[in-house]
Order: sequence, then structure tokens, then C-alpha cells
Amino acid sequence: MKIACIGWGSLIWRPENLLIRRKWFTDGPLLRVEFARQSDNGRITLVITAEAKPVRTLWALMATENPVEAIESLRIREGIGKNNTGNKILSVTKDEETTEEVKALIKNWLISLELDAAIWTNLPPRIGEEERVPTENEVILYLRSLDVNKTAFAEEYIRKTPMQIDTNYRRKIEKEFGWTHID
Repeated sequence: MKIACIGWGSLIWRPENLLIRRKWFTDGPLLRVEFARQSDNGRITLVITAEAKPVRTLWALMATENPVEAIESLRIREGIGKNNTGNKILSVTKDEETTEEVKALIKNWLISLELDAAIWTNLPPRIGEEERVPTENEVILYLRSLDVNKTAFAEEYIRKTPMQIDTNYRRKIEKEFGWTHID
């Protein structure tokens, strides 16, 4: 079974022990991702959100053909507790019947590339303790409020995100802070 791991953020430049074949391809499915999650370590990270415009994501072939092992690998890499995997790691197969928009988009993409399944991270948007999409201005104000150490970590995430992840919030952050892409 050929399993794709879909990514758009730190998985790309810091896969750690994720069971992938180490090459990220730039022709992933078009998904609505945005810098809309305040993570526990201070960064503003990318998540899927219906309000965002679609961008071309990236993908890597998993080094395992076992779907359970692939999901477990992504769960561990993302630091998601074993009891909290639920809807935080999602998957779809090329043969699966689905009416969910994201799964249907990915399923069609799988078929076009002759892949069998895909997995991806599905954390919700969040600002503070609220699970909602923050406004661009809330993100900017939040980033301005960070201490020096957290600012460096947040800046790294924004700047190392692949250039093809060209979102509205990213453009606003680049304009406000000068945090342009670096390899």
C-alpha cells in the first residue's frame, strides 16, 4: 500500500522520526490552510480551516505500507497523546466513500497520483484558549506580545514554511515583521 503523508509546516523541514522516505514532493493536494493556531510553544502554526484560500501542499511517501503504523508515526511526531489521536490525525483511502470535503479532495488527488491512502494532521484553529480562527490582526498582536525566545521560535516557523504555502496571513506577517522565507 502506497501511503502519502501530507504536510505544509514543520513536518517538511523537521520530520524527526516520521517514517517517510525523506523526499517531499511539491504537488500535494490543494487544501485550505492558514496560520491560525496558537501552539503551546508560542508559535502560530498552519492548520486546515474553511476560511482560508486553497494552497498547494506537499507530500512524502511513507516508508511503511501499514496504515496503522503510518498513523502512529505521525501521531508521535506531532506529539499527540495516544488517547487524543481521534480526529487530530486523519486518513483516507482511494476506495473510501466520503462526503467530507477535505477527504474527498484528498481522495481525488490520491487517485490522480495512483496512491492508495493519505494521512495528515488535523489540529483545530486556536487563539488563546478559544478554538476558533483568529483574525489577521489578532495573530499580529499575539506575535508582537511574545518574549524574545518565543519570538525566535515563531519566526523560524513562519520563515521555514515552504514558499508555496502562500497564505493571506503569511503575507501580512511578512509585511509586519519582515519574516520572509528562508531554507
